[in-house]
Amino acid sequence: MSGLIVSLIIGGLAGLLAGMIRKGHGFGFFGNIVVGLVGGFIGNIIFGLFGVQDTNLVGSIVVSTIGAVVLLYLISFFNKEA
Repeated sequence: MSGLIVSLIIGGLAGLLAGMIRKGHGFGFFGNIVVGLVGGFIGNIIFGLFGVQDTNLVGSIVVSTIGAVVLLYLISFFNKEA
């Protein structure tokens, strides 16, 4: 149960940070948590390809934030208005 709470907190922070990095691309409180959680998954895949693992809280936040920024970039890339 505590692991789930920590994951939600990390996801929320990562989504919030990614929204600040990609100005104007936040999705609100719950949306940022989802973006951060999915970003954590994406970040772990990206960093895993390079053989890098997050081993502590700060590393998890950094990896999740980078993954969330990549996710927000992909969303904006595919969601261009005609």
